[in-house]
Amino acid sequence: MLRRGMAIVMGVEGIVSWFGLAVTAQTPVTAARIATGLNRPVFVTSPAGDVDRLFVVEQHTGRIRIISLGDGTINGTAFLTVTGLATGNEQGLLGLAFHPDYAANGFLYVNFTANDGTTHIRRYTASSDPNLADPASALTILTYSQPQSNHNGGWLGFGPDGYLYIATGDGGGGNDNDTGHTASTGNAQDVMDNLLGKILRLDVNGDDFPIDANRNYAIPPDNPFVGVAGDDEIWAYGLRNPWRASFDRRTGDFYIGDVGQREREEINVLPGSSIGGENYGWRLREGMIATPNVGGARPPGAIDPIFDYSREGGTAQG
Repeated sequence: MLRRGMAIVMGVEGIVSWFGLAVTAQTPVTAARIATGLNRPVFVTSPAGDVDRLFVVEQHTGRIRIISLGDGTINGTAFLTVTGLATGNEQGLLGLAFHPDYAANGFLYVNFTANDGTTHIRRYTASSDPNLADPASALTILTYSQPQSNHNGGWLGFGPDGYLYIATGDGGGGNDNDTGHTASTGNAQDVMDNLLGKILRLDVNGDDFPIDANRNYAIPPDNPFVGVAGDDEIWAYGLRNPWRASFDRRTGDFYIGDVGQREREEINVLPGSSIGGENYGWRLREGMIATPNVGGARPPGAIDPIFDYSREGGTAQG
């Protein structure tokens, strides 16, 4: 768990029962402070098999900091500093993922909002020093425009299948219905030339676009819109601002935390057996309910979240 601008804390009990949704008010959860002095930390991860270090994403400084777990110290020199960031409240350096074969290839991937408001997915390579990435190794994987400064999503991570999954917000504003949003449906329900409000799935070990410097990836052949109408990169859609997500390492189930608008927050799940194409209902649905002043019936085939909770009031609120 991250406490923005203050510290990183890690829960030591109750994690399995929480993601299994068996958590109750009596479930014991404890936390231990392991580091202080970070600037807007928003994500923490490590390469597979690295049990000695935590890599922490600082949103507005663009730094990836390393915490040594042995003594809780933060390296004085950042592992990487991404420059040219937009620094609105929901912009900046937002995500980090290490390639499953990082020990051999040294590849890491970041998700950030550039100072022109565009989202960039970029690859870097570790240097000969294991505590430093090479800033000159930057390779653009994908870029896409953001109509407004909020709802940037920002999470990215590798699934059990080795593909890179990217969570994108709906482009910002309210009701998925402002400038830069598809009229009548919103971006999240639009799967034609529109990567916003989606989960994307890319093969970063290939390149189907060799003459396009801003598209350095291949399309997994089993993505749901391959060979039919819709963007080949899309794995799932109908999301508002999927800020954080996680794969269950045992089952392969994919949990997506989607930020609500005014009434409900939600947790969606995409089973490990999924073949993709799920629609989670935004902008017509907010959590389990019709979006106030916008929504109506659930879109045909749309999936309700496995859990939602109020943004205003109650013991658990967003």
